[in-house]
Amino acid sequence: MRKLLIILLITIPAAISCEKMLIGDDGENTPVNNFELMWEVIDRNYSFFEYRNINWDSLYNEYRPKINNGMSDQELFDVMAATLFELRDGHVNLYSGFDRSRNVEWYSLHPANFNQELIDQHYLADNRETIGPFVTTIIGSTGYVYSGSFSERIKESDIDAVIDKFSGLKGVVFDVRNNSGGYGSSGEIISGRFADTRRLVSYTLYKSGPRHNDFTSPQPNYVVPLGNRQFTGKVVVLTNRRVYSATNDFVLFMSAFPHVTIMGDYTGGGGGTPYDYELYNGWRIRIPRTMTLAPNGFNVENGIPPDINVRLSGTDERNGIDTILEAALIYIDDASKQP
Repeated sequence: MRKLLIILLITIPAAISCEKMLIGDDGENTPVNNFELMWEVIDRNYSFFEYRNINWDSLYNEYRPKINNGMSDQELFDVMAATLFELRDGHVNLYSGFDRSRNVEWYSLHPANFNQELIDQHYLADNRETIGPFVTTIIGSTGYVYSGSFSERIKESDIDAVIDKFSGLKGVVFDVRNNSGGYGSSGEIISGRFADTRRLVSYTLYKSGPRHNDFTSPQPNYVVPLGNRQFTGKVVVLTNRRVYSATNDFVLFMSAFPHVTIMGDYTGGGGGTPYDYELYNGWRIRIPRTMTLAPNGFNVENGIPPDINVRLSGTDERNGIDTILEAALIYIDDASKQP
């Protein structure tokens, strides 16, 4: 990877300031060279400079003077992490052997709209059934499934068992609140069980050159019915700001189906696929170098709006009631009464 990065840097167009190309030809491991390499790799590959209205040159001028070859690893890490924080992107990280930089503002500045203990005690209780990574129950004549993470690959047999369990019910509530992502294939497998037909669900744009706006044309993505089990009755997907990355994609996929309603708060976003790059000192940076658009062209990087915005009431929460889940149950019940 280091050799690849050096080759890429050598081929940087002359239009880029020479001042920012002063990276040791031999890849010498110094604080200055590591900062320069980080800056160059991000400059050439990061997806959202224009979307986020970020002046990367200006940030270079602000943070580069803080770097010197006499600084400690901790001091270097702190300056580089502060530089990355300016991107305000949950998919941007710096990994060292002793720390990881992160940005949690995509959810920390917003209400949680979810209480796991409330769900466990007042809705699941003794009636829960765990099927692989899914926690399920039946509330009245509506199926409820909680999916808290995509960090492990979803087995098709597990989601098939969930669909079988809910067969014949009037609706399903699929709760992904606080699911911050993982494997992208999980969303594809699950949404395929709710697909009524082949549908366009998103477009992906890939970084294709060194300029900030160099992208491929939008590449269409489709979800098709998968397996022999589909649920095409009323479905409500519950969301909050802690829905991110691969789960953000899942919500986008599900929103393309006419029988699915998104309810709760905005998702957290994270529409770019992250890639890792190694620096001279062995540290890694992770940045997104794709963009995801909804079928109507909406950029989902900062979150997907719900079809029905519902917030968790503090009074309800104290009384053991999940306002958002209750609204979903009422919505499905009312829909089932319509001719």
